[in-house]
Amino acid sequence: MKWKKGKYKDTHTIRIDQRVERFPNAMSTLHLHFAPTPSPSFAPITSSRFFRTSRISLRNAVCCKAIEAVQLENGRPSARDFAARGNAIPSYVEAPNARIRDLVNRHDTRLRIFSGTANPALSQEIACYLGLELGKIKIKRFADGEIYVQLQESVRGCDVFLVQPTCPPANENLMELLIMIDACRRASAKNITAVIPYFGYARADRKTQGRESIAAKLVANLITEAGANRVLACDLHSGQSMGYFDIPVDHVYGQPVILDYLASKTICSDDLVVVSPDVGGVARARAFAKKLSDAPLAIVDKRRHGHNVAEVMNLIGDVRGKVAVMVDDMIDTAGTIAKGAALLHQEGAREVYACTTHAVFSPPAIERLSSGLFQEVIITNTIPVAEQNYFPQLTVLSVANLLGETVWRVHDDCSGGIEPYSSLGID
Repeated sequence: MKWKKGKYKDTHTIRIDQRVERFPNAMSTLHLHFAPTPSPSFAPITSSRFFRTSRISLRNAVCCKAIEAVQLENGRPSARDFAARGNAIPSYVEAPNARIRDLVNRHDTRLRIFSGTANPALSQEIACYLGLELGKIKIKRFADGEIYVQLQESVRGCDVFLVQPTCPPANENLMELLIMIDACRRASAKNITAVIPYFGYARADRKTQGRESIAAKLVANLITEAGANRVLACDLHSGQSMGYFDIPVDHVYGQPVILDYLASKTICSDDLVVVSPDVGGVARARAFAKKLSDAPLAIVDKRRHGHNVAEVMNLIGDVRGKVAVMVDDMIDTAGTIAKGAALLHQEGAREVYACTTHAVFSPPAIERLSSGLFQEVIITNTIPVAEQNYFPQLTVLSVANLLGETVWRVHDDCSGGIEPYSSLGID
């Protein structure tokens, strides 16, 4: 492989057909329209920092040879409990990014990653991607339910990243995150970044009726006052939630992970239609469709009569004889997406796929999703899925490489706005 010296520190630029060697397992950072196999037609890279690529339009088919990061068996988790599996670490995190690993090992001793109890498997994958060990931390609950946190290694002057989604039980995990932040602040950490793969209370972002609270703003204030210097979140329910924080927020999207997986299924683009399960998700579905070979868009119109209760009314768009891909940021009770899928079948859709970043899966979500309405339910591991909640149509994709790369860029003061990593959403 031929290397060209870059202008930024020790990074290098390489030929586009060798980019998989630069990020051998970082499937989550690749765009859908990048050809995965070497091609002599690609020109050498000329970018001074990260390589640039030519976009390849897939007009007749959506296909790419997905690498190992997305070759997960249906119904299987992306990472098991590492303690239970011994040293059987998933192969897609065995070989972390060589550049990051070397820089961390040779030049950096100030990067620390600690995990809460909400999603330790994802935290371990992120640490493996960076070539680090998780920081030693003691977290326990007293008999009365109070939470105790003690860092068991020094973080004085360090750049600390705390990985803790505020998923169910939301209040427990949120309080644990706040106490972890406080412990790091009192231990003289230089910078504290709260890595929140799933931000609970994000749906309470505005007043829809009189005398309602805006809990998303309250939670943002709590995280800020606890001592966090920065927040890294994945697929917030609405963009305005970033404005609730008085500290910098890095917002990344899980779309590249799902797009790359769909690309591996070699579905003819003429048969695809992207469906938004409600009017509020049209912008998200439109962006998804644009990256999916500019697929057509359909919208499910629904009327909600109460919280977690939805009634589908009609469909805007044509899905007859097509493969419908429903896109949403989360699945809670699955009422909206299940009724939408039933409507799509009534309108003549050949197959229905459900794609979401956050799998909250409140009852009776599993019964609705496994009822046969969906060809496949594709989620990510921002929220851990209990073993008993796996069903044959479920596919779990890992966002560890996406978050790991973002953590490194935040730590190294890099930007995510350079192709092909603009989807990281870091400025």
